[in-house]
Amino acid sequence: MSSPPLEIRNLSDRLVEVVRDFILSGAIASDLPIRQDALAAELRVSKIPLREALARLEQDGLVISHPNRGFFVRPMSPDEAEEIYALRLKLEPDAAARACVLATDADRERAKQALTLFDIDAAAQKPTVGALNRAFHLALVQPGGQQITTNTVARLHVLADRYVRKHLEPKGRFVAAEAEHHEILDAWLAKRDARVRKLITEHLEHTLRDLRSALRPSSEVRVAPVRKKVSRK
Repeated sequence: MSSPPLEIRNLSDRLVEVVRDFILSGAIASDLPIRQDALAAELRVSKIPLREALARLEQDGLVISHPNRGFFVRPMSPDEAEEIYALRLKLEPDAAARACVLATDADRERAKQALTLFDIDAAAQKPTVGALNRAFHLALVQPGGQQITTNTVARLHVLADRYVRKHLEPKGRFVAAEAEHHEILDAWLAKRDARVRKLITEHLEHTLRDLRSALRPSSEVRVAPVRKKVSRK
């Protein structure tokens, strides 16, 4: 079986990236079917490669297809956040701890540059913040040379992207994230593997605690009962 021409593969890959960015930035709503005709016209492509891109994004866990209804963005949920961060906690701390010992000078420069770019866009609340957060965390893992682990962490970060944005929404949250990132990077650059493992674990647990509160259904939020005033006669 012959493989598709290079230009077709490139178009398919590019469409996946573009539609993924639309989903992660919130440009495509999760409560309405994706309007394939309008989206294809906007991207100036036919519906066939667009459907292929949506099918690939369904495999990545970002899109859901319903018979006779089309594709929908997978909604965020507390259960999904718990699963994503449980897996990240199992993989990232150890992977980054291993990588900090094996990193080259070039790897260290890439990690520093990745954090600089994240800080700039996060402070300005730009839509690229999720991708740059992902780039920073992956820069801490990639030098470990564990390709399967790195690829798995990268996929988890794509799924976590919307949750990272949700976590950073409240005013001032970026400042805390910035401090944690810089503390992690300092330990990583100093090859303090045990400290890197500890700091990344705490960083992910902190994010998950915030998400548990942010994603809690409003019906679960307890409201203090109003005390009735007792009239004195």
